[in-house]
Amino acid sequence: MTLIEKLRESSDYIRNRIGDGPVDMAIVLGSGLGDLADSIENAVTVDYHDIPHFPVSTVPGHKGRLVAGTLEGRRVVCMQGRFHYYEGWSLQECVYPVQTFNVMGIGKLFLTNAAGCVNTSWQPGDLMIITDHIKLMGDSPLRGQNPDELGPRFFDMSSVWDAQARETALAAAQKCAVNVRQGVYMLFGGPQFETPAEVRLARILGADAVGMSTVPEAIAASHMGMKTLGISCLTNMGAGILDQKLNHEEVLETGERVKASFTALVREIVRTWI
Repeated sequence: MTLIEKLRESSDYIRNRIGDGPVDMAIVLGSGLGDLADSIENAVTVDYHDIPHFPVSTVPGHKGRLVAGTLEGRRVVCMQGRFHYYEGWSLQECVYPVQTFNVMGIGKLFLTNAAGCVNTSWQPGDLMIITDHIKLMGDSPLRGQNPDELGPRFFDMSSVWDAQARETALAAAQKCAVNVRQGVYMLFGGPQFETPAEVRLARILGADAVGMSTVPEAIAASHMGMKTLGISCLTNMGAGILDQKLNHEEVLETGERVKASFTALVREIVRTWI
């Protein structure tokens, strides 16, 4: 079975569960933001393990399901939990849901994540609109045969993060009285946190935040011509910046602390992103 055939099977299954009609955007809810899906109206929940060909999330704090319905007057599909390279999935498997959303006809992708902060002028709890990214990993989610139905073999990456969507996010932050940063996200494979030397390298290269997700999804979305917005919750300072060890509990705790403001911002963006 080809990739396109698998994507169509996944798309058809989801459509049969959530109903026909246009979906305004797909939202990937990162660590600490999964509860936003609980406020979706007329919600239909679909477990990943029920969707043909879908991977299954294994990360603590990720529920591993799709929630479709209405949020702020817009029809959305939310992922409560994403797939990571460090879980053992290939990068191609990590972006399978995004490709499925495109086959479903969804043109907007809203990515959220928890990330480490390497900009020493910022602090844990800050929210960052992603303006660009750095990926030094040799692998690509698009390595291998290229289905022309998804996008061209070679494609431009100069505007992965949609400028209009970023302007919408800035306006939403102002309305919600939420202070946001704008910066560059750098991908690391994980699951180990970055070393102090890697954090220094990231800063030298121009990164403001580091993390283990989001970039593969954005690459796949750019390949398919989807408009993509990304926001990171900076849950901890990168290794070596402060005299403390890193742990996943801190990531979840900081995410919980800023959840109310992050949720308000996401809702306002969903309402106003046209």
